[in-house]
Amino acid sequence: MTSSRTIALFPEASFGAALNCVGIAQELRRMGARPVFICHPGFSGVFAEYGFAEYQLGSGADGSTDWTGFIARHQDAFRQTPDRQLDSYVGPTWDAIVDTAIAVETPLRQLLASLKPDGIVLDNVVMFPAVANAGVPWIRVISCAETELPDPNVPPYLSGLGLADRDRWSDFARRYEAVTASAHKRFGAFLAECGLAPPPAPNFLDPSPWLNLLLAPEIIRHDRAVALDPDRFVFLDGCVRQEADYQPPRFASHNDAPLVLTSFGSLGAMDVGMTRRMIEVFADLPCRFLVNGGSWSDEYSAVPDNVYVAGWFPQPSVVAQSSLFIHHGGNNSFCEALTFGVPSLVMPYCWDGHDNARRAAETGVGRALDRYRWEPAELAEAIRALLGDEAMRARLQENAVCMKAHQGARRAAETILDVVNRAAAPRRAAG
Repeated sequence: MTSSRTIALFPEASFGAALNCVGIAQELRRMGARPVFICHPGFSGVFAEYGFAEYQLGSGADGSTDWTGFIARHQDAFRQTPDRQLDSYVGPTWDAIVDTAIAVETPLRQLLASLKPDGIVLDNVVMFPAVANAGVPWIRVISCAETELPDPNVPPYLSGLGLADRDRWSDFARRYEAVTASAHKRFGAFLAECGLAPPPAPNFLDPSPWLNLLLAPEIIRHDRAVALDPDRFVFLDGCVRQEADYQPPRFASHNDAPLVLTSFGSLGAMDVGMTRRMIEVFADLPCRFLVNGGSWSDEYSAVPDNVYVAGWFPQPSVVAQSSLFIHHGGNNSFCEALTFGVPSLVMPYCWDGHDNARRAAETGVGRALDRYRWEPAELAEAIRALLGDEAMRARLQENAVCMKAHQGARRAAETILDVVNRAAAPRRAAG
């Protein structure tokens, strides 16, 4: 019976992956399973808020990375192009990811031995040996851009390159492999100590032999040269969590105007200066703007009548009511916009945000705008153009119907439980 199945979900230390896993966990719970969360330091309470048991992995003083501090130290890199970020941000990030994987290995192994899960859902970019050695199926969730899974017809991961830039792909790929080589060598030695073969460079995580779940909706999906085995690779067409209903605040003006959500994620919100500059543009536009200020929302002491700043919004519920979503290109935000048929204005600053920004423009589901190098008139024009593009909106609404019918979170839960139940059958027979 699925009611006896304990599924441990282990997302990376980012709210995008964490909240994507919440959507899957909600469906697992609805189907009678017992989902529990393993969380990095700093995420305590995030999953309990949705009614799930959570187990914090370490204290942050064990050598694992303080990601808020890490982002703060590397903010200057976010003004650079993706190729320049290879040295200034991507390389250091992989070093920090490897540091964390090594630091949490012992407590993770002990925790899994205590939890005794029937399956493990790993929404991460790196392998944790304790997961591979737990003796139960592990399911990989690829909640970053589809570029995370390489293919000759897919642009290099984190490059921000498009199909028209194919002549630049190989150069970026070579530089990426060179920049990550030392971290990959160190990680490979660590895996070998734990009895595992390292993935081929420059990858830090192989596909799961049991099941791999990809968020990439069909409307933005790449035409791969090598088809993925449908028994092991399942596209979810988005995977949105259930949130409480949201009632927008009463504004001092523009209450009948289009609603625009601006959110750059929990860490991107720290760039208060850039957001203030955007708010100055918002003041002159006939729209209502909700701005996610994250932990820095108190720094906005005075805002225009058509702007409301808060530290948190139930994002899916807000996106569903919005006419435009301005975001950083995080895959969770991008998929939410597509799920609800909302155009995206993507202003990336790092990681797969660059890939999603390019793909949004390339597939006609939004626009891309440099996060820093824009003039007020340019930002205003992009917002007006996206709000007025009826053809884009009609196409997005049609796609939203298909995505909602696909029920990605439910499909994820069903396939996870199918894998776990099939793996458990031989164990029951042997017992």
